Amino acid sequence: MGGVPSKPGDPSRPLEVIGAGYSRTGTLSVQLALEKLLDGPVMHGGTHILSREDAFPRKWMQAYNARRAGDKELTLKLLRELTAGYVGITDLPGIGFIGELQEIYPEAKVLLVTRDPVKWWRSVEPVARNSTVWWLPYVIFPVPGWRWFPSLVEEWSMYARTLRGRTDENTVAGGPTVLEAHNKFVMDLVPNKDRLLVMELKEGWEPLARFLGKPVPEEPFPRANDADSAEQTAKKVFGKVLKIWVGMFTVAGVGVYAGRRLWKS
Repeated sequence: MGGVPSKPGDPSRPLEVIGAGYSRTGTLSVQLALEKLLDGPVMHGGTHILSREDAFPRKWMQAYNARRAGDKELTLKLLRELTAGYVGITDLPGIGFIGELQEIYPEAKVLLVTRDPVKWWRSVEPVARNSTVWWLPYVIFPVPGWRWFPSLVEEWSMYARTLRGRTDENTVAGGPTVLEAHNKFVMDLVPNKDRLLVMELKEGWEPLARFLGKPVPEEPFPRANDADSAEQTAKKVFGKVLKIWVGMFTVAGVGVYAGRRLWKS
């Protein structure tokens, strides 16, 4: 997660590529590559969740809740609204709605970028651990937008547990097998293999450009560092959280002081 959120473009232009790669498989690099090839804005979910207005992550939670309630019509409606104006989407929470996005955009192609599962888990485990600390919901609740992050993390954790065949909340929602199970789930989900590309970032432009019917760019393939971007975003988040709490305590302190003066006078 990290980077700068892309702004939606022409709402009449449909989603062309569904990025199905799990977080920390190069989803930020994929966003930049797709924007180059498709000449349009691509949503990197993690970046948008932490950088957009409060209504954006709230609507993703509404989509999760609608699907859980069995309201397919509302689920699809919310997803249409969330993806309007984007030609592609990568990262969570989009990868949790691949089937629904295929239904909304039947002509869209699915891109599954993967990597070595053990190295992947080594990269993602610290983020997963720090995102599930018990006190996080209470600390960031006052912050619009970010207040939805713990609820979304719980949805992603449930997805990971489901992939491992476990739904017990006490089960650790991680491990290299999560990536392997996710990749298999995606490959089973896309019936038309002509619409699915499975690749690694080290393969560069050629397979992706060929898959999308685009010329190969004459520039290096984007190599955005997801870990660095996530660290910068985390610093930004907690810096703002600290300012808000300091402001709240300052206001409360002034209020208490003024109240005591009034009481004594």
